[in-house]
Order: sequence, then structure tokens, then C-alpha cells
Amino acid sequence: MASRPRPGDSHGVPTTLLRRRPAFAGRNYSLLTAAAVVTNLGSHGALIAAAFAVLETGGDGGDVGLVAAARTLPLVLFLLIGGAVADRLPRHRVMVAANALNCVSQAAFAALVLAGEARLWQMMLLSALGGTGQAFFNPAAEGMLLSSVKGEQASRAFAVFRMAMHGATLGGAALGGAMVAAIGPGWVLAVDALAFAVAAALRAFLDVKHIPPRAPGGGMLADLREGWREFIGRPWLWGIVVQFSIANAVVGAADAVYGPLVARDHLGGAAPWGVALAFFGGGTVVGALLMTR
Repeated sequence: MASRPRPGDSHGVPTTLLRRRPAFAGRNYSLLTAAAVVTNLGSHGALIAAAFAVLETGGDGGDVGLVAAARTLPLVLFLLIGGAVADRLPRHRVMVAANALNCVSQAAFAALVLAGEARLWQMMLLSALGGTGQAFFNPAAEGMLLSSVKGEQASRAFAVFRMAMHGATLGGAALGGAMVAAIGPGWVLAVDALAFAVAAALRAFLDVKHIPPRAPGGGMLADLREGWREFIGRPWLWGIVVQFSIANAVVGAADAVYGPLVARDHLGGAAPWGVALAFFGGGTVVGALLMTR
């Protein structure tokens, strides 16, 4: 004879099991968080791999900087256009298309490195394609995340999402550095391509039926002009943007160029540099936690 459910159970399942998932962690939120963790794990290892791939082909610090700049420039040029596209097309489709572009570009990068045929211009072109995909992805991802949580739980959901991303950043940097040292940068780039494919598959399952269709607006060029006028009309805003652009350029130069060179010449390779980046990310997480107190 089957036993009757005990008090506190729901259909025979302990209430504690039902409460393991937070109230805000719905289907879309869980898919978005899982996809973000996967891509962060891969991409932060791939940043280290790209630098050491350039160095292994005989490149110097200037070549590493050119490849890093090739990825960053499209992020700046296409970010506003990416936002306009995300306002017009279904955001989940923009995200999947951007992930597909990143997957293809990283797979081609990996194939060239593994074959020993990578040229500087090829690595710059493929890095630029990756940056272009990211420029279109970011605005769509922010809007999709905002639509996945509502009400009082929103701030907590965003905090958990950011913590998951930071954790993946730590793990991706440390694991990526170790993998570059153990199996070479080409295979790490291949793993990153696979991570983008997995993330695209997860995001393809997003449920968008509850999202109301957006009312048609003006033309894209008109919206871009209006956004630019709003931006330059607020000196405090572009002042902050300029300030952080300079700061990020300095930090980015250290991360993308100087750090790998020092690691190669004085620290024994990619693994110590991955650990250093992981500790840097850990300090960022600790600082963020202290600021919330």
C-alpha cells in the first residue's frame, strides 16, 4: 500500500526540493544564465589563446595588439547599429545569429592555427568578425534578460546572473591558460567555437510568446540620429564614456598585449597568465560584494 504524502510535501515531493530553484529562475532566465556561463568559460580562455596563437606564429607584441584591436574596433563601430537592430528584430534570433557568427569565426581561427597556416591578416579578420557578432549580441542580450524577470525579484535575479558570469570568467581564464599550455591555443579556440554552438542551441529554445510585439518605429537611420543627438546632448554621459574608454584601453592593452608577452618571457607560458587573470577577476567579484554591503 502506497504511503500517504507527509505534511509539507507536494504530490509526494518534499517542499525543500521544489524550493531549490529560486522563484525568479524561470525557463528563459535559466537558459540565458546557462548560455552566458558557457560562452564566458570559452571566450575568456580564447582571449588568452588568441594572443599566444599570434606569438607562436612568430608575431610580436605589435601583432598581438593588432589582433586585439581588430576585435575591439567593431564593438565600438557597430554597437549603436546593433542596438537598433535589436529594437526591430526578435532579440532571441539576433542572439542566435550572433552566436553562430562567433562559432564560425572561432572555428576557422582554430583550424588555421591547428594547421599551422595562420597569417596575421587572417587572424585580424576573424577577430573582427567575432567582435562584430558581439556588438550585435550585447544589446539584444540585455533586452532579453530584462524581459525574463519581473517584479521584486528582478534585482536579485540580475545579481545572481552577474555572479554566474563572473564565476565563469574566473574559471575560463584559469582553465584557458592551463589548456593553452597543455594542448595549444588552436584547441582552446576550437573549444570556444563549440561553446558558442552550445549557447546558440540553448538560446534557440527561449520562449518568446509572452513578449508583446514592438510597435514599428521610424527608420533605422532616423533612430540612430536621434540616439546620437541624445548622447551628445548630455555632457556628463559622454564624459563618463570617454573616461571609461581610456581606462578600458589601458587595461585592455595590459590584458591583451603586455600580459601575454611577460608570461611568455618571464613566467613560463600561458598557464600563469590565466591564473593571474582569474585572481584579477576574483578581486573584481570581492569588490562588487563589498560595494553591496
